[in-house]
Amino acid sequence: MAGKMLSLLPPLLLAVAGLAGILLLCVHTRDVRDSPSLKYGIVLDAGSSHTSMFVYKWPADKENDTGIVGQHSSCDVQGGGISSYADNPSGAGQSLVKCLEQALRDVPKERHAGTPLYLGATAGMRLLNLTSPEDSARVLAAVAQTLAQYPFDFRGARILSGQDEGVFGWVTANYLLENFIKCGWVGQWFRPRKGTLGAMDLGGASTQITFETASPAEDPANEVQLRLYGHRYRVYTHSFLCYGRDQMLQRLLASALQTHGFHPCWPRGYSTQVLLQDVYQSPCTVALRPQGFDSRARVYLEGRSDPTLCRDLVSTLFSFSCRFSRCSFNGVSQPPVAGNFIAFSAFFYTVDFLRTVMGLPVATLQQLEAAAVTVCSQTWAELQARAPGQRAHLADYCAGATFVHQLLSRGYGFDESTFGGVAFQKKAGDTAVGWALGYMLNLTNLIPAEPPALRKGTYFGSWVVLLLLFSAMLLAALCLLLLQVCAADDDSPGGI
Repeated sequence: MAGKMLSLLPPLLLAVAGLAGILLLCVHTRDVRDSPSLKYGIVLDAGSSHTSMFVYKWPADKENDTGIVGQHSSCDVQGGGISSYADNPSGAGQSLVKCLEQALRDVPKERHAGTPLYLGATAGMRLLNLTSPEDSARVLAAVAQTLAQYPFDFRGARILSGQDEGVFGWVTANYLLENFIKCGWVGQWFRPRKGTLGAMDLGGASTQITFETASPAEDPANEVQLRLYGHRYRVYTHSFLCYGRDQMLQRLLASALQTHGFHPCWPRGYSTQVLLQDVYQSPCTVALRPQGFDSRARVYLEGRSDPTLCRDLVSTLFSFSCRFSRCSFNGVSQPPVAGNFIAFSAFFYTVDFLRTVMGLPVATLQQLEAAAVTVCSQTWAELQARAPGQRAHLADYCAGATFVHQLLSRGYGFDESTFGGVAFQKKAGDTAVGWALGYMLNLTNLIPAEPPALRKGTYFGSWVVLLLLFSAMLLAALCLLLLQVCAADDDSPGGI
């Protein structure tokens, strides 16, 4: 009997093989192409204190349907921001040359002509445009002239509004973290249930807060409505000019000169001569400018390492009058913060100093405040011993940490519960978080208004066919194994 069954195995295996062949013919396949070439885009972030260049890349066959645009390379322009070249506009353009030469190397030559090139200027140029529109126009013209000389697709240089800066930063963060749309394992696009996260940017001359809100803003000037991937987003955003890190420090310095004659936020043992022209030339310090002061005069100022006086000095930067049902500060309406936030730029650098250099915990608002007090209590010698390579900005970390704590707690209204949802990050993956990527995505239409109707990977029907084929082969193998066992039993000495 066993021998007879074994004699049936070859026809059975032939039948299974034939069935497998038929199933393979039914599998819906498509041609597989080689990896697509890449497309590139370049954005120059012309901030108040410096300019950074970012080169982005994405698969050429994906455009706005799939995939995430990633950062290919970056370059920090030497010198100050382009607004510092008001007296030498041509120097603003010349300062970009080294980074533009790097872009020529980073982007393949055959892609140069099709690579869009943008320059966006932020709060530093907004301030210059307020004080001298003529100088601002000359600086932008000089920069545009330099950029147009390169073989890229130059799309213009312009000053971003504070609202644009905030919204583009929010778009960048949520795009990189795939909060708008995501592709599932079977190739279906879907909108993640986790929703979006808020974005907080602390630049040199301004700070921005942007987050999605369910209800309309009391002040329409602080609301932007976007349609991304077929979904509408109501976003609250506001930019506070003169509340960036550098301008905040200038305002504190001007106040310290008037009220103390020393700087309570600077460490004891640190002193320097201050040129009054540098203190009062900014529009942010004009209200503190003494009448008839000698702009060429220099004043000797020393630090005191006084956390309490420093906190009081920082608190004078904020006004909490409000004509709306709820405000952040300076009479600006703001709904309550909710959900998760990402805080980048100087927010990250300040908190990162507290965590890594000072070794202090900053997981709660109370810990952040305590960390600021600890830094403000250090002498100049103690700080230098902790961070010998950071002398240039070391004296300002006390003021920076105190300001960040007050801005988040008193200004934006974070409490211990909501502060737990704030992540201080420089990058998302390998890409820097900031407004530059969102700006390019918007201008190149890489984020569509409608969701993609694209499936990627193997078709779902193919998965079913392959599963059936695998099941048939597995069943045949099990039958063969069972027959072999039975034949072994029949052939054993005790078999019947």
